[in-house]
Amino acid sequence: MSDEPYFPRWRLTRASIVMPDETLPTGQTIILGLQHVVAMFGSTVLAPLLMGFDPNAAIFFSGVATLIFFVVTGGRLPSYLGSSFAFIAVVAAATGHAVASGPNLNVAPALGGIIVCGALYALIGLIVQRAGHQWVERLMPPVVTGAIIAAIGLNLAPVAVKGISATPFDTWIGLMTVVAVGLVAIYTGGMARRLPILIGGAIAYIAYLVFANGLGFGKPVDFSGIAHASWIGWPHFTAPVFQAEAIWLIAPVAVILVAENLGHIKAISVMTGRDLDPLIGRAFTGDGIATIISGFGGGPGVTTYAENMGVMAVTRVYSTLLFVAAGIVAILLGFSPKFGALIQTIPGPVLGGLSIVVFGLITATAGRIWVENNVDFASSRNLITVGTALVLGAGDLALKFGGFTLGGIGTATFGAIILYHLLAGRAGAEEENRHADRH
Repeated sequence: MSDEPYFPRWRLTRASIVMPDETLPTGQTIILGLQHVVAMFGSTVLAPLLMGFDPNAAIFFSGVATLIFFVVTGGRLPSYLGSSFAFIAVVAAATGHAVASGPNLNVAPALGGIIVCGALYALIGLIVQRAGHQWVERLMPPVVTGAIIAAIGLNLAPVAVKGISATPFDTWIGLMTVVAVGLVAIYTGGMARRLPILIGGAIAYIAYLVFANGLGFGKPVDFSGIAHASWIGWPHFTAPVFQAEAIWLIAPVAVILVAENLGHIKAISVMTGRDLDPLIGRAFTGDGIATIISGFGGGPGVTTYAENMGVMAVTRVYSTLLFVAAGIVAILLGFSPKFGALIQTIPGPVLGGLSIVVFGLITATAGRIWVENNVDFASSRNLITVGTALVLGAGDLALKFGGFTLGGIGTATFGAIILYHLLAGRAGAEEENRHADRH
């Protein structure tokens, strides 16, 4: 695959697997794009709420970011860019804002740090484009990227489980949501089979309304917010302020974004059976530029979304044109407070059930990466690297360096990279001897 920028000539297809340079009829493309919006919506709204950002601005800039990424990568890499959770801890530290405590009145310095982080990220992308992507792969080979992906999925797992654990009723609704998605994905055909998240979630939503609003088994859904919300309204845009302390805290997040993006590319390569490595530099650059633009307008930093990767794994539709549709829909929804209010009515246990499916698929993708790349788990080096990363990610171990806090995903990311290369000497020789013995 050439690294020269170009847009593929999309081919219309009705095959069971739709590749990045293929597309479906317009109606299906729009509906499947909407499913990706639904998949990313919960996390893309949750992250800014935790940091005190405006959710409508986050939705708007996620759409803008996705379109930027599409253009920079030449329409060859399927990805949705949404709010990154990697910024939550450092934004809280830089602004003095308690997580999930309402609007952040000191968001401007955080935006300055996000912009510098995006610039550093884009610079790494340019270096990769110039020097080649091989050094990135040597730094993070399949055993490491798989460990990072699995750690991300396991790190998110408690959020999903907590979402269905408040009451026994919530637990049953959450599990029913998982079953509904599975049944749609396996036993339906045609268009329905491509919309398991959307249809399964709708079934669970209706069931919740019947049991909670109708029969009083759970907390009723409150629709009053929809009535009071405007149909059209501007997101709350905020100008950045550049402060050295905030920049030092937030800019290093770029390294975590590199690992997330690299893992995404490796996973999509495995899913599609295509070598997407030549796009690594462009992916980093596109994500970095998108983060810069978001920061200048009051939005959070963005990253490639594992939730949408999970949707692709279920639907087996990888057409990049879906993400153009999703990006445009997200931009339009950013100007609709009423739609935001509607999405906010989705019951927590339904979102939790959907999260279990999507986060589980993220974790399982790591196994596929290891299998496809013949990762040798007879190697002590690989076992220790993966095992340590999984525990660090699942346990959400945070490390503090002065005012900088590295969360569980970051700890697992750097831990996997450092440990793998630290064990290169004797473990590497053992691997070579074992390989020689087999041959």
